[in-house]
Amino acid sequence: MAAQFGRRLRKGAVTTAVAAAAVAALSASQAPGVTADDNGRSTAADAQPSPDATADDSGATGKSPYYTDLPPLNTPSPAPTDGTSTSTPVESEAGIPATVLDAYKKAAAQLQESKPGCNLPWQLLAAIGQVESGQARGGRVDADGTTTSRILGPQLDGNGFALIKDTDNGAYDGDSAYDSAVGPMQFIPSTWAWAGRDGNGDGVKDPNNIYDASLAAGHYLCRNGRDLSTQGDLERAILSYNPSRAYLNTVLSWLEYFRKGTYEIPDGTGTIPDNRSDGSSGNGGSNSSPSSPSTPHSSKPSTPGSPTPTPPSTTPPPSGTPTTPPPTTPVTPTQSVDHLEDSGTAKLTAMAGDAFTEQISTKAENAAGKGVAKVRIRYTIVGDTDAAFTGGEKVATALTNSSGVATAPALQAGETTGTFAVRATLIGRTVTGPIYSATVTQRVADTLVRISDTALTCTPGGEFADAVQVKATYKDAVADKVAATATLIKSADDATENDKGPYFKDADGKTVRTLTGLTTDADGLLKLPQLYSDDATGTFVLRITTAGGATLDVTLTVAAAQTSASPSPSPSASS
Repeated sequence: MAAQFGRRLRKGAVTTAVAAAAVAALSASQAPGVTADDNGRSTAADAQPSPDATADDSGATGKSPYYTDLPPLNTPSPAPTDGTSTSTPVESEAGIPATVLDAYKKAAAQLQESKPGCNLPWQLLAAIGQVESGQARGGRVDADGTTTSRILGPQLDGNGFALIKDTDNGAYDGDSAYDSAVGPMQFIPSTWAWAGRDGNGDGVKDPNNIYDASLAAGHYLCRNGRDLSTQGDLERAILSYNPSRAYLNTVLSWLEYFRKGTYEIPDGTGTIPDNRSDGSSGNGGSNSSPSSPSTPHSSKPSTPGSPTPTPPSTTPPPSGTPTTPPPTTPVTPTQSVDHLEDSGTAKLTAMAGDAFTEQISTKAENAAGKGVAKVRIRYTIVGDTDAAFTGGEKVATALTNSSGVATAPALQAGETTGTFAVRATLIGRTVTGPIYSATVTQRVADTLVRISDTALTCTPGGEFADAVQVKATYKDAVADKVAATATLIKSADDATENDKGPYFKDADGKTVRTLTGLTTDADGLLKLPQLYSDDATGTFVLRITTAGGATLDVTLTVAAAQTSASPSPSPSASS
């Protein structure tokens, strides 16, 4: 660990005193109550073992070794607001591979719904993923989130590690004698048997899949009604994962670091830590193919007195000597994508409050123009809009099918009208992608009808007994929240505002013959204010119009009250 910090501090710390001060400053800034020893290792005097992690409890990982590298001294760059990874990092450790970061955030979002009281931050999953596997070995995962090679801890045979005999018949770790921690979050098979989750919806609980493992880790941390927003429950949760105070301090350091900011980097480009708690290098453990498991290599500490292996010679072979070419890493589907293009998306238009009937479709192609299957495409809504994907999300992902085509979730229009954009990007690499334009139009009605057939009459200088009420519909459905205008016009053939006859009153009691800013309610109904009349008599027209062109003329009659005639005097009896 001292070597790790020495390498980072040589640029700015020219003396041992300066380096020691920098290490102390790092520890003070990373976690409450955490200090540093002479080797830069964190300690926490007040950290107490979790009640869930007894002396006989091996936690989720079977007390397997973990990476002890601490975060760099520099504050990480904040994540770009548009979801891209165009900013220059302060330190490479701040970048998290795209699919891995997506898995952490999805798991935290699911836990927020299923266990909102837990308050699990995705940064905690990132911190544990960092110390357990270096973020799935720098993001070596496929589009489904499954590691391209197995990540296995050492055999837990009791020789330098916990003794855990085989519990899965080698199904996960390829070893039928002893268990090993498996996958990017390093679950031992016996824990995975009850804690495993299906995080990517493929119907399989696979500890080698970052989506499955992240969701399982989240549920594991949230057990026993913990609230991770409190320091005590946070520490108990971490200690239950691996009952080691040094482990607790390392995870807390990374948690604080990631909370200060991180950003997305392409899959497979992340750095792998150098130091493990068992003294092995960062490349220890087995990496057999998921499809052909093999017995894991043991990463036991070297036995005193054992001969030290001689490092391979770096002297180039004589000219003409055949050499074995270095192994090549297979090209993943994501790496083969050359560009993204629109796959026949129709015009995206919807009325405010409605769902878009068309969905965005994008095709991933390689340099030869052939579709690339099983890569993830991210769709991001940008612009001044309250439109969202199904579920209210501004960002959604979709997997390409066998033809290389991905279809985004349905878009739901909000109340904000106008045009916005949806950007398609490839998760894991930066490639050219299309930008889709979508338009939200105002709510409209195509029909207006009165909900009463009672005649609307009034005497000069009086008020109408009944208020005008109408209902708006659009394509025979209720037209709610539709803007409307009501105007007293001169005649059905002359839409000029009348200057006599019926009128409304404003808030100050003044005469008003045009009302604007009216809106139908949730049932499509519109009730106008009280109508009055001056001394003019006759038949008048009230015209109501809505957005979309629906129009209704309502007849108003103002007439003097009729009086009954006095009876004629009867003839005198004497006449």
